[in-house]
Amino acid sequence: MIFRSTSKKPIVIAGNGCREAGAAELLHAFYEKTKIPVLTTMNAVDLMQDENKLGFIGVYGHRAANMIVSQCDLVISIGARLGLRQIGNKKEYFAPNAYLIRADIDQYELSRNIKDDEEKHLIDAGDFLKQLMLEDIPVYEEWNKKCFELKKLLEPFDKELGNLCIEKISSLLPKDPVVAIDIGQAQCWSAQSLTLKGQNGRILIGGSYGSMGCGLPYAIGASIAEGKKTVYCITGDGGLQMNIQELQTVASEKLPIKIFVVNNKALGKISEIQVGSYQHRMLITTEDSGYTVPDFEKIAVAYGIKARTLEGYKDLDDIRDWLADNEPCLINIVLPEATVLLPKMNWNEKEMRPLLGNDIMEKAIELLSY
Repeated sequence: MIFRSTSKKPIVIAGNGCREAGAAELLHAFYEKTKIPVLTTMNAVDLMQDENKLGFIGVYGHRAANMIVSQCDLVISIGARLGLRQIGNKKEYFAPNAYLIRADIDQYELSRNIKDDEEKHLIDAGDFLKQLMLEDIPVYEEWNKKCFELKKLLEPFDKELGNLCIEKISSLLPKDPVVAIDIGQAQCWSAQSLTLKGQNGRILIGGSYGSMGCGLPYAIGASIAEGKKTVYCITGDGGLQMNIQELQTVASEKLPIKIFVVNNKALGKISEIQVGSYQHRMLITTEDSGYTVPDFEKIAVAYGIKARTLEGYKDLDDIRDWLADNEPCLINIVLPEATVLLPKMNWNEKEMRPLLGNDIMEKAIELLSY
């Protein structure tokens, strides 16, 4: 037996290994059978979408997801490496009240201990889920309900302009879309706030490779692989400039790629580090420190791609019909330079910043304490 039947508040943390093993449907089946809450890593954020989405864990993860990890009593990690970006710098802060079961196909990942008494299974994610499906596991309907109540409680918080922009984009996308995401603030905002309709859409995300500029090439590859299917690309002003010449590929191949540029005219994540860790010593990340942004609308038009600049995400309704046709387009959405990425978990802390008030924290803890 793998599952600990004494558990009252179990969770699953699903990583991209589930997707690579072809086990996404098995994961959904396990969830439907047991109602054990499923959280994901950032790389696997599209495994649980629509009404099943609780969120992803880690440094830039969902506040509710990280809080659920802190209050659970069993973690079943499947195909997730549980690196520093997921668990933080102090291992004792990760799921402090929980027994940890890890399933991974990489023996070298399993050789790294997170908890002294953890249980390890060197196994394919699909085979592991098949074993779990055969076990007699209780249905955790009430615990699952409380986790979603927590998500609803915390939803009004951590709504920066970048998140609101991505939420607006989400509302305009069709069911089960393919969305390619670039690296940087746009990646984290998208992982936090891009909720796909349906359960079969894909979010192609660069994740821990840090390959800035990957969004547009991902979208091109996905569109060609699916017979020139419509693909949506969310990129930043910095990411697009890394591979801006690929607009020619989009134009010459007549690929129906819809490009959203979340443009705060800054290398946002790097500038935030310069502010927080280097006492505002800025270097080539903002306009004042030497970083500049071209007119993306003019560049796209020069390549033969229709484009428009919007002075805010609320104007996205004006180009709704652009998303329904079979032509490529570029929508340049201007945001203030100071648009920040929150919430964030600092390496050596237990709670995400900005800190919530005591009254909200008490309600949140009470919800998960039963």
